Amino acid sequence: MLTRKFTAMLTLIILTALLWLDLVNSKPLDPFRAPAVLALGSGQAGAGAHCAALPTAD
Repeated sequence: MLTRKFTAMLTLIILTALLWLDLVNSKPLDPFRAPAVLALGSGQAGAGAHCAALPTAD
């Protein structure tokens, strides 16, 4: 039952459904409130993860 053709079709159907759901449920982007795409040198500090914390001098 799990042939390559079936698996490929199932994958395409799931990806199409996820893309459709994303397009239906998304709001227009507000460029003035959106975070920077690349924050290299922008002065914005990374946050939200332990790898974003700077090492402390103990």
